[in-house]
Amino acid sequence: MHIGTLISPGPNATVNDLVNHARQAAESGRHSVWLGQDSGWDALTAAAVIGTEVPAIEVGTAVIPTYPHHPLVLAGQALTAQSATGSRLTLGIGVSHPHIIEGRFGYSFHRPARHLREYLRVLMPLLRGESVSTTGDRLTAVGRIDVPRLPPPSVLVGALGPAMLRAAGELADGTVTTWIGPTALDNHIVPILTRAAAAAGRPAPRVVVCLFVGVTDDADSLRAALADRFGAAGRIASYRTALDREGVSGPEHTAIVGDEKAVERGIRSLFDAGATELVAMPIGTETEQTRTADMLSALASAAGRPPGRP
Repeated sequence: MHIGTLISPGPNATVNDLVNHARQAAESGRHSVWLGQDSGWDALTAAAVIGTEVPAIEVGTAVIPTYPHHPLVLAGQALTAQSATGSRLTLGIGVSHPHIIEGRFGYSFHRPARHLREYLRVLMPLLRGESVSTTGDRLTAVGRIDVPRLPPPSVLVGALGPAMLRAAGELADGTVTTWIGPTALDNHIVPILTRAAAAAGRPAPRVVVCLFVGVTDDADSLRAALADRFGAAGRIASYRTALDREGVSGPEHTAIVGDEKAVERGIRSLFDAGATELVAMPIGTETEQTRTADMLSALASAAGRPPGRP
């Protein structure tokens, strides 16, 4: 049972704070730490720093938007972080959403699945140390990354819909999801992803699930707080479809909350449905988050270091 945690300590946190959070996660037995990419610290730079300071933990990004990061540039950044972390990097990427890509960056979001396929067909060879020369409908890339040969980082795609999942299975190493529970995993995410990987002759894909987790005696209050903060996510088209597949009305109902037994059951249901890893985002009061962290550490320690991991 591979359990990691998302580092999200708040807008006033320094990079040293991120390192300290990663160190605490490693000391508590967590297998991995993950960093988001929004309007704060650069995720890959922070991952490189964490990798040099905290040697006993994997580091991932969830996720870096593709449109504003040309694959030649992203490949160089990712290989730099891969070297700094001692080959413990997972590179999570995704197309993001129209209101961000068009509204914030000014790119067209037309046919994002086609964009993703072109992007991966450039990025994956670059990470393997190969040269590329392509002029596609969406992307031109010519060159290579001139660094000593490294094992390429694992590449995951933030994928929820069928077209994105097929691209992730065929061309990348798996998916990293959000607002997805066991029902959608079992009926939608895992079957499509696994079939696509098998058809392309690729290994069994990673299925990394990011969810809020809270050990509490007042689950209703935690869900209400999540609804207040994240309810708007349910109006984003890709998330709305994902929530409908899960059979829930809002993002708050995908969170795993309750007492220790209920939360453990919820976590195990994800792995039973095909998740290979959980990225837990602890929520609640300081006391509740401490209870959550203790329970997650116990589960991670009981599972041990997954085979084939650093």
